[in-house]
Amino acid sequence: MSWLRALRDTAWSGVKVERTRLEPLVALRAAAGLALVIGAGLALFGPGSAASSAFGAFMAAVASFQQSWRPRPVLALASGLTLAVSTFAGYLVGSSHLALFLVLLALWTFAASLMWAAGPTAGIIASGNVAIMLVTVTLPTSVPQAAGHAAMIAAGGVVQALLIVLFPIRRWGAQRDALADALAAEADYARRLRHDPHAPFDPQPLMRARAAATVTARQARRRPAELHGARGLAERIRPVLASLADPAVGAPAEGPGRDRVRELLAAGGTALDAAARAIRHGEPVVLPAPALAVLRAPDTEDLLAGAPLRAARRLAALLDDVLETAEPGSGRTADPRESMLRPTLWRLAPLVLKDVRAELRPGSPILRHALRVTAVACTGLVVGQALPLGHGYWAPMASVMVMRPDFSQTYSRAVARFAGTLVGVGVATGIVQLAHPGMYLSGFLAVVSAGLMYVLMRTGYAVAQLFVSAYVVFLLGMGGVRWDQTVPDRVALTLVGGVLAMAAYALYPAWETPRLRTRLADWLAADGRYAAAVLGQYADPAGARRADVRRALLDTRDARIAWQEAVSRAAGEPVRHRGLSRAAAEGAGDALASLGRHAMLLEAHLPDRDRAPVPGAAALAGELRAATEAGARAVRERRVPRWDGVRDLLADWDAPRPGVLRGAAEQVLESLDELSEALRP
Repeated sequence: MSWLRALRDTAWSGVKVERTRLEPLVALRAAAGLALVIGAGLALFGPGSAASSAFGAFMAAVASFQQSWRPRPVLALASGLTLAVSTFAGYLVGSSHLALFLVLLALWTFAASLMWAAGPTAGIIASGNVAIMLVTVTLPTSVPQAAGHAAMIAAGGVVQALLIVLFPIRRWGAQRDALADALAAEADYARRLRHDPHAPFDPQPLMRARAAATVTARQARRRPAELHGARGLAERIRPVLASLADPAVGAPAEGPGRDRVRELLAAGGTALDAAARAIRHGEPVVLPAPALAVLRAPDTEDLLAGAPLRAARRLAALLDDVLETAEPGSGRTADPRESMLRPTLWRLAPLVLKDVRAELRPGSPILRHALRVTAVACTGLVVGQALPLGHGYWAPMASVMVMRPDFSQTYSRAVARFAGTLVGVGVATGIVQLAHPGMYLSGFLAVVSAGLMYVLMRTGYAVAQLFVSAYVVFLLGMGGVRWDQTVPDRVALTLVGGVLAMAAYALYPAWETPRLRTRLADWLAADGRYAAAVLGQYADPAGARRADVRRALLDTRDARIAWQEAVSRAAGEPVRHRGLSRAAAEGAGDALASLGRHAMLLEAHLPDRDRAPVPGAAALAGELRAATEAGARAVRERRVPRWDGVRDLLADWDAPRPGVLRGAAEQVLESLDELSEALRP
């Protein structure tokens, strides 16, 4: 992709408005917290303290809207308290000497940018702390005043956290949505399998539901029972659906058996949708009678036999369990000891430090991002101070807020921030010119602007920035600052900050395109380990550990999602493919998705522990593991992987093998050959 096309596409994505579900009550609660803080600050301490506390309340509310499974009060407190520390340091150093503040800014920005290693929520909160610290250089800097302003900022975060606790809105709503989305995705998968027995399935909803199900110890004691077991059942249903529909291991491609399979898949989709609705809204399960009749039809045994009949029985049993689990007040209780626990913030600190240390290596995109942001923040502050505009901190603040570790987000956010700022300050200026608001009316307009931002922030960065810009104009007007003292400076310096951010990524990039082969190799190796772990169950049914299969499955899902995200980011980069064209990447991705699917079909028919070992399964598992590891090395070294060992082993199978194992093993080899063909020059 050329630079011109990349800039055009990223600019369009930056100003694009997305349709998404709004949360007006949550936004109203956040705006009410901001109003309480600003009103109390104005009444008790004056505009300066009110503005300081508004920083804390505003950013704490923004943190609570992030896509995180941490409790919302914890996010608000973490944002408010860390922001207080940042601003206190900025207050103390800001006015003493520019060079000293530049040193502090460099250290603070570098450390904050490394927090992206801990995830996007931590990175966003840390970036906001740096941005607000830049503002503090213009405020009073004596130690008592610094402590007072920092305390007001912390108080703003505390107020938002208290409001979330006192006025909860849709408890466990995010977790309910994640689990319901996973069940709905499987319902859609079941319906698509009726017409396409090889229909693909994106595991991302299941991974998201797993992340939502990982809770703190305190949450585990309070979680509704219907959120406890349905996800595990959904994980077990997916391979059963695939094995029931696939002609190689399921029902014949045509005939009465296939018609019954289509009916079972349709009924399964209806049941899963009913469970998803019940979990999402906390309502009783309502399953239509026709679907229930199909699942319990006595003539299924006359139409299906062998592996398809076992899959049909297992599907009916699993769906019964899902419907029972999804029923509120069914009497089922959740055992906290069975929960997947996430560490508290204090216990999370060593893990974050470990992740950060892992990124301190040459070639790390997080390290390059930290160096980039640090250089841009310091350069932007110097340029902003040198320009005859005043409010020079707006340039580095704009840079810090738009910069992300990848190209597309950085460029699209830079365009969106400038466009939103231009419109927002224009609208706010017009209101100021017409209404001439005083201190309290300016505070009210600032709260209204923030509330609209909270409502619409997930529709697009440009929309959110429009209301943020208006919020800043009204907030500064609350202290008596005229619009003509801020608006021209803000627009010009926002443009400067955006240009600096875009230039920094062009000069010191961290392209995803050259790393595509590494991501693909990781996925291939993970798929091989998963298939080998499943075959190991056939080789030793009595001694095999099912946890090994589960762990390998999660690894291959993580690798697949990492590959998909890398391909998505690389698609917008102005970089040549460097050995992996778009067509090759698409073909290789399809081949590995097929490989994982065939391994999943084998998992759906794992033998019971009292069954005899399947001859040849152990040898095939070992050869497949070794071949995929060697193939991963070949992919990284830009060679075409070969599968002669696996092919020879399957050709030497002279003893009868179960049809499920033989058919799936041959399909695994076919997928590996498709991968090699996609990578062939």
